[in-house]
Amino acid sequence: MKNIRDKRVLITGAARGIGLEIARRFAAEGAHLLLTDLDPAALEQAAAELAPAKVSTFRSDVADVEGVAELRRAVHAEGGPIDILVNNAGVVFGGAFLDVPVERHMTTYRVNTLGLVAMTHAFLPDLIERPEGHLVNIASASGFVGLPYGSTYASSKWSVIGFSESVRLELAQLGIKHVKLTIVCPSYVSTGLFEGVKPPLASTWLTPEWLAGAIVRAVRKERLWILAPWLVRITPFVRGILPGRLFDFVTWTLGVTSSMKHWKGYGATSERPGG
Repeated sequence: MKNIRDKRVLITGAARGIGLEIARRFAAEGAHLLLTDLDPAALEQAAAELAPAKVSTFRSDVADVEGVAELRRAVHAEGGPIDILVNNAGVVFGGAFLDVPVERHMTTYRVNTLGLVAMTHAFLPDLIERPEGHLVNIASASGFVGLPYGSTYASSKWSVIGFSESVRLELAQLGIKHVKLTIVCPSYVSTGLFEGVKPPLASTWLTPEWLAGAIVRAVRKERLWILAPWLVRITPFVRGILPGRLFDFVTWTLGVTSSMKHWKGYGATSERPGG
């Protein structure tokens, strides 16, 4: 999608963090931004920060299937179908599996996995209807490796990768070639969601600004994957060639599988949406 100007871009979890930076980058391309989030006050502040870009805001919970259907009706009433969907909303609850209340584990799946599926199910027909469409799903580097102290977060992102690949292949088999897909798998991003985390050796924090720029470039160039930093790019290959125990040793030695041990997030009791 070489020309993004005037395209209608719907971004979930857009009031702060990665979602807001993605909005800024699309605004710079002249897109019409459709921002959703649970926090209406933060949404209005984001819209003010993005001026003079064309921005519409919608309070919506991606985990509420009926609410997602209502969101689609509101978006269509505001200006018609969308051209680009960025499934960015997410939550993170770190801690030993049994120490984290089960409801937080369920919330992780409802937002990170089921919410993404609900949004895609609702808005994929828009992308198919348009001359060009693009779906961006925010997964994670943890979608390629087990993550102690972040078990349901990592597994929710594994499912995003599998879902995205399945949708991509299904569209291809249906002959729908004008809808492209980007799967975003970053390591830790410095938004505050991962406060207390120690990035793996030979790695570093990614910034929301860098990741947002990479996402917009991927849409323009129709790239399937964003894998960053370099350690993430080689992880699927290394996992494929190493015996399981050796791979476990390598990821432990590099600090990958111990990185979430001291997670604090926005405060260990926070349920602030990700993005």
